[in-house]
Amino acid sequence: MEWYRFDALEEKVGHPLTLRQANTSVSKRGVVRGIHYADTPLGQAKYVTVMHGAVLDFVVDLRVGSPTFGTWDSVVLDDVTREAVYLAEGLGHAFVALTDDATVSYLVSGVYDPAHEHGINPLDPQVALEFPSEAGEPLLSPKDTDAPSLEQARTTGALPEFGAISEFYRSLNVSGV
Repeated sequence: MEWYRFDALEEKVGHPLTLRQANTSVSKRGVVRGIHYADTPLGQAKYVTVMHGAVLDFVVDLRVGSPTFGTWDSVVLDDVTREAVYLAEGLGHAFVALTDDATVSYLVSGVYDPAHEHGINPLDPQVALEFPSEAGEPLLSPKDTDAPSLEQARTTGALPEFGAISEFYRSLNVSGV
């Protein structure tokens, strides 16, 4: 399976994705990971796919001042359709495993740096992610359970600013994704 082509992704997003790290996680059905994001700029762009099983993958707009701030979209990623999702810097990422041994692989533009990595509680009612019943009861790590709400992160200044991240996008020759 060819799951990443630099030229095809560059054509879709309008700039090359400079890769700095690759990650893989394995989760049992019902495990929720996220909502995770990195400080911007530079942030961390992600290219995510599933090698085994299935997840419902969420992209959450965490950019304060964005017309779509606080909204999300989702897509099923699985080992049948072999689709992938690209997340630009400044967006939050989460998923819920729909199968046991759901194996998610990520290519990322920045190395993991705990001092610059953050999260929003994925059960925050303001964000209101919708988990399918087939996933069962959501299972969260203490890191995600203890993460602040979207409003707490916003009021403490922990979220990316749309204006600043838009400047960063322009430096990559990307329209305000």
